[in-house]
Amino acid sequence: MAREIQRRTVIRTIGAAGTVALVGTAQAQDDDDEEIDEEPEPEEDGQILVWDAGGTGGTYYPLSGEFKTIVEEHTPHGLQVQSTGASVENVGSLAREEADFALIQNDINFFAYNGTGLEEFEDMPIETLRGVGSLYPETIHVVVEEGAGYESVEDLDGAAINTGDLGSGTQVNALQILESAGVEDFDEQNTDFATAADQLRDGDIDAAFIVGGWPVGAVEELATTADIDILEIGDELREELIEDVEFFAEDEIPADTYDGIDEDVETVSVQAMITTHEAVDEAIVEEVTAAIFDNTDDLSIKEEFIDVESSQDGMSIPLHPGAEAYFEEHEDVDLDDEDEPDDDEDPDDDDGEDDE
Repeated sequence: MAREIQRRTVIRTIGAAGTVALVGTAQAQDDDDEEIDEEPEPEEDGQILVWDAGGTGGTYYPLSGEFKTIVEEHTPHGLQVQSTGASVENVGSLAREEADFALIQNDINFFAYNGTGLEEFEDMPIETLRGVGSLYPETIHVVVEEGAGYESVEDLDGAAINTGDLGSGTQVNALQILESAGVEDFDEQNTDFATAADQLRDGDIDAAFIVGGWPVGAVEELATTADIDILEIGDELREELIEDVEFFAEDEIPADTYDGIDEDVETVSVQAMITTHEAVDEAIVEEVTAAIFDNTDDLSIKEEFIDVESSQDGMSIPLHPGAEAYFEEHEDVDLDDEDEPDDDEDPDDDDGEDDE
């Protein structure tokens, strides 16, 4: 059934039926994977800092293990890395001050800070959340069959589109992009990525939104068995999205990432990011931030993305003063205070979008 999208209300139309799906597109669970069992060993003047990661089979957990090594080598503090259900669960831990740091997608941070977007956060803003730095992109793919006649997202009016699991972060991303592109009437389908790929291969849908760090397995597999194209989110639409929605950032899928895609594809992404809360000591946050971003060469996971220059891409909540003190010393970091949410500002009074 075709549906019509109303600007600035798209996020509020989505319930929490698929909340589990937006815990993180890269946060697969696998209880058999090895857990980080090293006990934190702070120096005499250091503290044990609790760091919430994600499932042991996803990206957040092993990356947090590398952060633990770096922080313990370059600061007096010890990191206690905890396996969790990732973004949504981690917001709760920070809100209760049970954790000092956590990895959380920037759209989930935005929802929680502004008290919107998800039923769990609706009208209950968690204004104590503070940003540290963005890490790597979860890239938005708009996949279509090659030769189907779609040249841009704007061409999808009237199409059958899989926007991701119902209530998921992918669905939120997709509806925001379609709204901004002026695509008002379409037949919406809601499934996981693998099923969406099957639907596209079988001709049951015209387009699928798939979100994840490239290469995404579902898209890789589809590209080996079918001729596909990935639609660009072009300059004008991309600029509008980034201006209106705090958690989107510019991104690009490089040529040859997928079979048959021989040119770079301009798009947008949400970001995995380090988050803390306002009660964590400013000096500690500055020390941890410096340790990580001064030593990104020691990383082996997503190391091609994590650096000082991109550390504020898609920053969706106010920076912690400790992180701000560190980044102010770097001329290649753009700290745009005017774009940060104000602690006393009602997000519904803003002219921007209510959402991720």
